Amino acid sequence: MRNFDLYVSGILYGRLRLGDGTPQIRKLDVHTGALLDWQDLTEQDRDFYRFFVKMDFAALGQNLSQYETGLHGTGEVSLCGERYTSEDGCSYLQRDVKFPNNKQMKDGRLIAVTCPAREMVTVLVEPGAEEETILRLWRSTWPEEQLFPVEHAQTFPVPMRDGVHLSTNVYLPKNCSTPVPAVLVRTPYGKEDGCEIYYRYVQRGYAVVVQDVRGRNASEGEWLPNYHEVEDGDDTLNWIAAQPWCSGRIGMVGGSYLGYVQWAAAASGNPHLKALISVVCAGSAFVDLPRRGGSFTSGMLAWAFAVSQKTFHPELMERDDWEKVLNIRPLTDLSKKALGYDVPFITRWLEPSDYNDFWRMSNWQERSVRAQIPALIQSGWFDDNGMGTTEALELVHDFPRGMRKVILGPWQHSGNSKYDMHGVSFGSQALRFDLDWLYFRWFEHHLKEVDNGIDQTAPVEYYTLGQEVWKTAENWPVPETRVTHLYLDSDGHANTSAGDGRLTFAKPERENCDGYAYDPENPSQHIIDMSENEIEVPEDYTREELRQDLLCYTSPVLKEDLVLTGDMTAELYISSDAPDTDFVVRVTDVDENGRSIKLADGLLSARYRNGFARSEFLQEGEIVCLKIRTTKLSNCFRKGHRIRVTVTSSAKNFIFPNSNTREGFASARTVVAHNRVYHGGLHASRLTVRVEP
Repeated sequence: MRNFDLYVSGILYGRLRLGDGTPQIRKLDVHTGALLDWQDLTEQDRDFYRFFVKMDFAALGQNLSQYETGLHGTGEVSLCGERYTSEDGCSYLQRDVKFPNNKQMKDGRLIAVTCPAREMVTVLVEPGAEEETILRLWRSTWPEEQLFPVEHAQTFPVPMRDGVHLSTNVYLPKNCSTPVPAVLVRTPYGKEDGCEIYYRYVQRGYAVVVQDVRGRNASEGEWLPNYHEVEDGDDTLNWIAAQPWCSGRIGMVGGSYLGYVQWAAAASGNPHLKALISVVCAGSAFVDLPRRGGSFTSGMLAWAFAVSQKTFHPELMERDDWEKVLNIRPLTDLSKKALGYDVPFITRWLEPSDYNDFWRMSNWQERSVRAQIPALIQSGWFDDNGMGTTEALELVHDFPRGMRKVILGPWQHSGNSKYDMHGVSFGSQALRFDLDWLYFRWFEHHLKEVDNGIDQTAPVEYYTLGQEVWKTAENWPVPETRVTHLYLDSDGHANTSAGDGRLTFAKPERENCDGYAYDPENPSQHIIDMSENEIEVPEDYTREELRQDLLCYTSPVLKEDLVLTGDMTAELYISSDAPDTDFVVRVTDVDENGRSIKLADGLLSARYRNGFARSEFLQEGEIVCLKIRTTKLSNCFRKGHRIRVTVTSSAKNFIFPNSNTREGFASARTVVAHNRVYHGGLHASRLTVRVEP
């Protein structure tokens, strides 16, 4: 048996004996701060640690000897049903899985296993080898760190301004005699589930407050996603600041909906909120979800189903009949037929409406009083809430240096967790092992007012695909980039990738157009696995681009590398014989073999070309301009590759098909729309990009 120590965010959480026989463990009792006696690892323990630290200790023990004999040399190696790659013969990166357990070898011995996740990094290390892992950062930053036991103070019914009470757990650093800063987590997923990941904040001297948002789990009120979060966040912050254990300085942390509630609370301008750690945050309804571009994003139904009851049911996301579910009509019957019961918030969302006071309640960007609250923002190029992060980046753009820290990686919504995604592989530096270390430095500086230098680090860190490197910048968009236009052009036959659609840097003088018939009964596909609940992943669209209702504009083969970094905007001059129809734009990287990988996309219902507050229907034959903002990217289009822009009017799995009537996605009646895209001359459709020098 071999001895290993388990560290979570730099804190010793247990000791293990692994190898032949039953694994043994000395668990950390977080409530006393002491390690318990040795005991056999039970199946219940095994399940808990697989959830908590993303490691299977029993499997590691069983495979230990195979790792030590099989992991050697550079290149690729497969063993134990797992695939690894190594560039140095020491670090072996686990491929093809979510939350890889990377192995570190030395002289034929396994000395460490490191697992990155969206908000936390776990290290299993042989005693004495700590300095050869990411733990050296923690030890050099806090060489004599004081850790506190965790005390569950109480569950409180925190009152909101309208009399509703929200169930709130408070955890305090035990034996701490002075008021401390607080870390607030507001969640729709159940405040007890997974609360262990927040103990590390308590152990480092913060009060942690975990609250069920309105209508969820043990909290009172109606569950209407996003709607009450500005006011409820404000009231909760005021309640925390009034408690005797709180210093009056509060931070918030979390991802997705837990990121959304941070910006909602910040929108109120509450004076006690002093720092955010915003991870893959959701944005406003018409920019992000559920009404992106004015459509209705069917891709978020997996999440909506999981939160359709009082408590969280993730199993409701996983279905083998999503194709059937997405074809249920009318949409108002969807919840009842798919789940067996009505879901009031889905019914409310499906009511056809322009942007109005109902949607404004959840728009934290518009409602923001522009208070400058220091924000660490983390997201990725393939995050399906990436447009929410775009809104956050707009808010912090003019913050002073040191009050914004941005990290953008080659990640999906689940974050810092995969080297390989839907057949696309990233380099060895794609995943980060210092994110939680940055989190604690951020809170230490802004909540405890410690001068630790985090405010002097690069305001923006981002990863460039193709070059597979991390870069730094002073702001986003990256100031050094040059705004460039890529113009659409053709001889009138851009239908399919085999047509004559061209993408050029020079504006075409001759005006022409391309047309296609969009039939809502036969929509093109947005290629995702609905049960995965990831709707912005990179995918190979080569076959989909053979459809006649999809226009392709492709650049010449690049003679040198071209790096595009930033947001992009498609300006499309269009016409249609329908009063309304959608336009979907994708940007893809086409390799030497013709494989077309989607990197970014954007969409807009034509009725909202002049804003979401009022529908302006098309007149037949009228040429109008749509401005469609896409998701972000940083990609090196390599020499020998081509850039492609595609335009179509549907994206099944992502959005419900527009009926091409005044009722849009909500109509049971559909008509075929004959849509045109114009280019050249006075109607020069183009994609505006930012090119790195």
